[in-house]
Amino acid sequence: MFEFEVTATSGAARTGVVTTPRGTITTPCFMPVGTRAAVQTLTSDDLDMLGAEIILGNTYHLMLRPGADLVEEMGGLHEFMHWSGHVLTDSGGYQIFSLAPKIDDEGALFKSTYDGSTHKLTPEGAVDVQTRLGADIQMVLDVCPPLPSPDSVILSAMDQTHRWAERARTAFVDRPERADGMRAQFGIVQGGLDPSLRERSATHLMEIGFEGYGIGGLSVGEKRTEMLTPLRATTDVLPADQPRYLMGVGDPLSIVEGIANGVDMFDCVLPTRLARHGTVLTTSGRMNMTNARFARDPLPVDPGLATSPIAKWSRAYLRHLLQVKEQSAARMLTLHNIAFLFDLVDQARRAVTDGSIDQLVSRVGEVWG
Repeated sequence: MFEFEVTATSGAARTGVVTTPRGTITTPCFMPVGTRAAVQTLTSDDLDMLGAEIILGNTYHLMLRPGADLVEEMGGLHEFMHWSGHVLTDSGGYQIFSLAPKIDDEGALFKSTYDGSTHKLTPEGAVDVQTRLGADIQMVLDVCPPLPSPDSVILSAMDQTHRWAERARTAFVDRPERADGMRAQFGIVQGGLDPSLRERSATHLMEIGFEGYGIGGLSVGEKRTEMLTPLRATTDVLPADQPRYLMGVGDPLSIVEGIANGVDMFDCVLPTRLARHGTVLTTSGRMNMTNARFARDPLPVDPGLATSPIAKWSRAYLRHLLQVKEQSAARMLTLHNIAFLFDLVDQARRAVTDGSIDQLVSRVGEVWG
């Protein structure tokens, strides 16, 4: 059982609920990235405390370390992590293609960043790995070119993605594990910045048929404003009764703009990566907590976010922890940054319900534009 119900709309924006045998996911939602079966510096208990309903795991890293067989032996990612929420796994394609692999119709040949060993990932192999990991939602293997790229590269990547998607869907449907309804598979729309290619890709994937659809190949080098036209061309074509996932996007303005253009799900390493470097997301914009101006600042990290899990500690204290390289600093700032994005999508859900999503986009744009 995998269902999506739209609960409110405002223009292209919508709120909804994804229902699976594991539970529900309220959308729009932001998915923290648990690259190696952990959101960096946090535990599964932390994620529960923050109210996370779904996190993302990285197929590329997990297939190499500790390996899909070991994770399967340990009961899948949920048992391995002691995590009762949902897990979406990417196909590994984005990481693999950043390594300049050798690509043919069969799949992608690449070298491990851990030990230099050679591996080949095929569409069928990506399904097998993600099934062994026990993902609730898995992504097809796609080709994700950087932007800008020549038109010929964009077209070739899209066509290869379509061919692989057909094979991935066949492999997924044929898996006996799918009989219990605990699995869902999303296709991935490609096509660069060309709206007509985006429409063509979305239409092709819909003809194959998936439980939901990822929108890939955006936020990969282009300007943020360049993303909106191909994004809207995609969401206008994708089915209204299935979830849409804008992959790898997590800055506040892009999230609310994505929601205004019909996106339901987001993921990004931004909140965790910034936290490890001492930067927090706040209602006033980014703040680097290592700045000397916070040395004697008694204010909480973000007075505008009363629900921050680190609101009781001062900016002066947080800066001190960063200055002395106390490991708890990264954890505390990560908790705050994820709470900030969760609050942002909460605001967006309310704005869709009361018809004020455009005003929210304007307010966020004044800070983050």
